[in-house]
Amino acid sequence: RQSNDRNATQLNLFLPFRYVFTMPESNYIDAEPYKWPYNGDLTPENTCIIVIDMQVDFCAPGGYVDKMGYDLNLTRAPIEPIAAVLETMRAKGFHVMHTREGHLPDLSDCPANKLWRSQQIGAGIGSEGPCGRILVKGEAGWEIIPELAPLPTEVVIDKPGKGSFVATNLDLILRNKGIRNIILAGVTTDVCVHTTMRTANDLGYECLLLEDCCAATDPNNHKAAISMIQKQGGVFGAVSTSTKFVEALSK
Repeated sequence: RQSNDRNATQLNLFLPFRYVFTMPESNYIDAEPYKWPYNGDLTPENTCIIVIDMQVDFCAPGGYVDKMGYDLNLTRAPIEPIAAVLETMRAKGFHVMHTREGHLPDLSDCPANKLWRSQQIGAGIGSEGPCGRILVKGEAGWEIIPELAPLPTEVVIDKPGKGSFVATNLDLILRNKGIRNIILAGVTTDVCVHTTMRTANDLGYECLLLEDCCAATDPNNHKAAISMIQKQGGVFGAVSTSTKFVEALSK
């Protein structure tokens, strides 16, 4: 009897610690097709936003997209939502990264077929334009637009292609910083953003695309890209909006 009482007392002494050492409270973003991230592990330390290619060449008069004849109102639409998300994430201490697409001045890192295609639509990479040579590093058109300019401490990834992981050190930087969750924003939804999201998903990162923080040169392409993500239970991750994201972080 005394032995049983003693064991019960010892057990009771340890019971409170079961509640002290529980996992941190889960944090989720309202998203489709599932609450994001899947495991509720959302912290400033393990989460970053990557703002993709919000450059003059894609979002401002005289740039690459403008010269191709597309409606700049489409690629400029995400500017204000992205700015709102950046303000909140910076205030909360989240990681912020940016990418720029561009090529060396001698175009030695520009594939021949990419160069040829750009020339067929009258906006040849490396040709002169109102913002300098199109998609060439160091030119005015290559720079990120002033409205979304990176802070001095924020990582900027320069990439020669559509995806942000190919021929860059992005994966190494993310892993060294302990980042597991990636929020995606920028242009264009169906090309550079989608390519980056697909690769990140294959590498094991948990991805969330903010649909009003992205845009395509064709609205139908944007809608299709969003729809693809939500298929098969979230084949590449999940989709939310800037409003839902900011509200969740502000709680």
